[in-house]
Amino acid sequence: MHKQQTSLLQGSIWKGMTAFAVPILLGQIFQQLYNTADALIVGRYLSDSEYAAVTSTGSLVFLLVGFFGGIAVGAGVVIARYFGAKDDTRLSISVHTTVLFGIAAGVFLTVFGMIFTPWMLDVMGTPQEVMPYSVSYFRYYFAGAMAIVLYNLCMGILRAVGDSTHPLYYLIFSSLVNIALDFLFVGVLGWGVWSAALATTISQFVSVILCLFRLFRYKTSYQLRLSRLRMDFPMLREIIRYGLPSGVQNSIIAFANVIVQTNINSFGQDTVAGCGTYAKLEGFAFLPITCFTMALTTFVSQNLGARQYDRAKKGTRFGIVACVIMAELIGVALIVFAKPLMELFTDNAEAVKIGIRQAQVESLFYCMLSFSHCIAAIMRGAGKPMVPMFVMLGTWCAVRVAYISILVPIVQKSWVIFSAYPLTWTLSSIIFLVFYFCTDWLHAFEKKEKLQT
Repeated sequence: MHKQQTSLLQGSIWKGMTAFAVPILLGQIFQQLYNTADALIVGRYLSDSEYAAVTSTGSLVFLLVGFFGGIAVGAGVVIARYFGAKDDTRLSISVHTTVLFGIAAGVFLTVFGMIFTPWMLDVMGTPQEVMPYSVSYFRYYFAGAMAIVLYNLCMGILRAVGDSTHPLYYLIFSSLVNIALDFLFVGVLGWGVWSAALATTISQFVSVILCLFRLFRYKTSYQLRLSRLRMDFPMLREIIRYGLPSGVQNSIIAFANVIVQTNINSFGQDTVAGCGTYAKLEGFAFLPITCFTMALTTFVSQNLGARQYDRAKKGTRFGIVACVIMAELIGVALIVFAKPLMELFTDNAEAVKIGIRQAQVESLFYCMLSFSHCIAAIMRGAGKPMVPMFVMLGTWCAVRVAYISILVPIVQKSWVIFSAYPLTWTLSSIIFLVFYFCTDWLHAFEKKEKLQT
């Protein structure tokens, strides 16, 4: 365990970062299986309307969960910084405050999601034939909001201290539980689309119980103890200071995606199903990049905490190059295999055609999306979350929504929506590129750390 935890602070940068990222990648693959298993099994056993209900809820789920996910990023940055500095006292305080905040956030999210589900789906313009299924699916999904929030926070704690392996084990087990329950509830018992969400909720609680057991059971500097489980408000302010920009960014981007989904809904059920299926394929395809950016954030945070500035800078360069190359290779592969992959989920020929078209428009620009995510991850790890927040809100939200809102009523073609993504990814990458080469931010965070000593 000790070797695993210090791998980001010493030794080969590329080996340490890769060794840390690979378990995250495997874990993220299994995490994606939660919703993907729902869609795959529902698409095979139930109606097209029920399938569309599952595939169209992603942006709305992220709108509500994304804010607390951003706070989890802030918690991870704070915890990783104290871990790198070997400040066991503040490390313990930050861990206990994070978990208690997660409990409160989970309760709020459950109540909010259950009450406002019909209204939110109606505002999105969900097709009437899909609406009853979306409402039931969404409500059962948010019955597990407590597990969603707590698991992400606990997983962030473990990763912040360099443990990316145990979250993988827990995800594998809970994902297998989810798939088994999906087949039982939907395929065998024929309970309907709501039971797919029930299976997800049960499996999410399994994962959070395993994660909490790890934190309570093992005697480490970040061990959870009931006697220490209290809200330290100065620590919470620090966590929120780092996490709030990411949370606001996630929520506003998700809100923009809800507006995009509203435009997709206007093209009918086939387009909803096609775009929803492509979104799941993209979610899987982009996982290696997502995991490397997670590793980048932890790497930068830990090495800044340990005041290893040159190592932090070298790690950022490796991360950017590796991610951009991987992203472009993945984009090409997705275009080549789009048709058979789409057909795994649905036999609706029109939905498959729409998904292939979306892949052709977007996938070659994954290098731009990857570069933007890399710089954002580095900035968060360096304690500068406001930079990616403003860049991404300006491009991925304001520009994207304006572009779609203006052109869709005029052209009335779904490819207009697809083209908004590479356009805004490219724009954010240009801004980040200028920021990366024309400012002294790499030196600025070093000066900031020295002033604090």
